[in-house]
Amino acid sequence: MTLDMKKLEPLLGTLVSELGAAANAALVFTGDRLGLYRAMADGCPVTPDQLAARTGTNERLVREWLSSQAASGFVTYDAREETFALSPEQAAVFADDASVVNMTGGFHSLAAVFADQPSLEQAFRTGKGVGWSDRCNCLFCGVERFFRPGYRANLLTGWLPALDGVVQKLERGAKVADVGCGHGASTIIMAAAFPKSQFVGIDFHGASIAHAQEHAKHLPNVRFETARAQDFAGKDFDLVTMFDALHDMGDPAGATAHARKALKSDGTLMLVEPMAGNSLADNLNPVGRVFYAFSTAVCVPASLNQEVGAALGAQAGELRLSEIVRQGGFSRVRRATETPFNMVLEARP
Repeated sequence: MTLDMKKLEPLLGTLVSELGAAANAALVFTGDRLGLYRAMADGCPVTPDQLAARTGTNERLVREWLSSQAASGFVTYDAREETFALSPEQAAVFADDASVVNMTGGFHSLAAVFADQPSLEQAFRTGKGVGWSDRCNCLFCGVERFFRPGYRANLLTGWLPALDGVVQKLERGAKVADVGCGHGASTIIMAAAFPKSQFVGIDFHGASIAHAQEHAKHLPNVRFETARAQDFAGKDFDLVTMFDALHDMGDPAGATAHARKALKSDGTLMLVEPMAGNSLADNLNPVGRVFYAFSTAVCVPASLNQEVGAALGAQAGELRLSEIVRQGGFSRVRRATETPFNMVLEARP
């Protein structure tokens, strides 16, 4: 076999970059867990021994960790002073939990992906999927931390205002069901912003609901319930939302059909889904690459483990999602707005 070096060399270069990224993913997770980034958040240069002292960690390991982070461009190294620092941009991405561009949650999810690799391998062999309750706990926290910055940045200022008349209803006092709410990040953001409205967060994962309840004790206008998307209790909702959840469901058509029954005649279904085109070719880009990877490891196995097992995947695209929504009984579906990472669909009866 003769190899074309002009094709081989770029491929090997890509793989070297991939190995570095994969190896450093575990170190980002470790740095976040140990508070190493947060201890550098003020931007002041530190030596390895200073950072180790601040965080109660081992200097030699911290020195190697800082070196790997500098080689990745995640921290900034001053060769003359032999110190390390976070730029404002690096701090926003790694050190500030309130930042709308914080990305550390994705690395927590990656830890779960690797921990659950044997289960994923078995799912490939059997086609039975991997149950959400059977996943490593890192996944649930990681999903919340990954999506929460985007919700904070866009939900109140862009996504809800893009829906026809919904903000006005929420301001007056509306009834809202947030289906597939997980740890309740989206539910809590909305409930805090619209105190005259009543919110119920719904998810089939009991442990996530317990977490959400604990973090929403200060809000009198929100409650959380463990239930399935196809048959949760309640009716006459003004708004039903599903944030990054429909494509994970085993029966998305059943979920949208139940949402249609639970809504008022003039109600709105709001779907927030990962950004995707309608074909594989449309999605062969850096964002699509991330979503396909997580879809393979998390989303499709979760759906296959449920009834029907529709397995839409995180890159289902607007056309397929709209078909599902119309099957559920909605007559009007449109893309209300979008970001580089999400599309927001509005469905009306």
